[in-house]
Amino acid sequence: MDKELLRKAMEIALTYDVQTSKDSVVVFSVSFQPSKENKIKAKEYVAQNRSSTILDYTPCGKALLELNLEDFAQNDDDMEKIAEVWRVASKRYIECASGNVTAFVDGADERSVFRMTEFPEIIKNPDILTINGIDKEVFKSQMGW
Repeated sequence: MDKELLRKAMEIALTYDVQTSKDSVVVFSVSFQPSKENKIKAKEYVAQNRSSTILDYTPCGKALLELNLEDFAQNDDDMEKIAEVWRVASKRYIECASGNVTAFVDGADERSVFRMTEFPEIIKNPDILTINGIDKEVFKSQMGW
């Protein structure tokens, strides 16, 4: 993968706007899953709840998607580098979140961006109180994580 493209992607992940309003963050998990069902549900939810958003719809997410990074991946190492870019953006996205986070994470794999990055950041963020309207610690125990 072109190092300049990867550098640009990481710069976007580190600096572009990921701000959201209270109770507006929506996350989903599709990594290592056989379908994109959780992403489809998240997008449908956002379409019906205009005050909500997913990372893809923030200036940061839009700019990363415009790069079409996956089109330039030539091997698993490239895919891991792309995943790291998204983990950086996701971490910042959750750090800015507050209130309730809406999560579409059925079957979330322990290797997923959600389980490895977003969920630990949700637990650490004192401004996030609930996930899907449930206390975040209760949600964690219900999921068995």
